Amino acid sequence: MGECVKVVIIDDHPLITKAYKEALEIIFTQLGCELELAICENIDQCLKLISNDYFNDVTLVFIDIKLPKSKDGKFLSGEDLGIRIRKRYNCKIVIATTFNDNYRIYSIIKSINPDGFLIKNDLTYQNLLQSINAILKNEFYYSKTVLNLISKEIHRNYHLDELDRRILYELSIGTKMKSLPKIIPLSIAGIEKRKRSLKLLFGLENEDDRELIMVAREKGFI
Repeated sequence: MGECVKVVIIDDHPLITKAYKEALEIIFTQLGCELELAICENIDQCLKLISNDYFNDVTLVFIDIKLPKSKDGKFLSGEDLGIRIRKRYNCKIVIATTFNDNYRIYSIIKSINPDGFLIKNDLTYQNLLQSINAILKNEFYYSKTVLNLISKEIHRNYHLDELDRRILYELSIGTKMKSLPKIIPLSIAGIEKRKRSLKLLFGLENEDDRELIMVAREKGFI
């Protein structure tokens, strides 16, 4: 057997994890490589691997976006985890999600710049094999649904960053505006400005915060 390749799967759906594992085993057997696979069912398990320097020589990471927040509340979803991994490590990242909203997809691409992007509802065993093979050849692989969605959104210059998503999350759990500057490194005026930008982005210029939260939740941002 040739070199050992480390892969991390971060997903809480056993069927998806099984599909990844089977596809990876087939591909690396064909390549004559040994596969070292780590599976994390939640963000905290992954953070433990990061703290133990496991990611220093990881080649490929699969991340589910719709993961529950970390125990300390600092990571709200798989997107935050992907941002951390992208900033710290030189590994290839494949995002998989059930979200199919063009705002959400475009935001994830802007924040993480993944090497692969798959919509779970479209996922077949064949295109999973294709995606892994392409990414290992240093090519990008975005599913047809992802490409169609971002083509509708590519003209926009604005996307939701970590602070935007944190503001939406805090509002969604009932945090009062006067308390937000203690949690988010912005003034009340700065937070209000971002709220106005979010409402403009979602076409809610004349709506209240409740409507903003509802639309943000529908689009998968919270």
